[in-house]
Amino acid sequence: MSERFTQDDVIATITRLTHVQLVSYIEAAFIQPEQSDGGYLFRQVDIARLELLCDLSQDLGFDENALGVVISLIDQLHIARQERAAITRAIHTLPADLGNRILAAVSEL
Repeated sequence: MSERFTQDDVIATITRLTHVQLVSYIEAAFIQPEQSDGGYLFRQVDIARLELLCDLSQDLGFDENALGVVISLIDQLHIARQERAAITRAIHTLPADLGNRILAAVSEL
């Protein structure tokens, strides 16, 4: 079961995150929490992402534009890794000789 957290839970968990920052990150679409009748609901991955946003903005001084670029690049990297894993799984379903030839050709790139 996937646990959900309220805005108050998130602010209590990430003590250096303010309500204003949280709203700003939501409005900038850096995080996309679920919406319920009682307000936003956050997943554990949202909390991790918010912690990263705090690190980048508070520790490294990134402004909102820089945060947008970095978060976009991180998202692209995650997608590329997921796609690579899917391709690898597909290659492993092929006959062994063909799969090995493909993997050898890719490793030469």
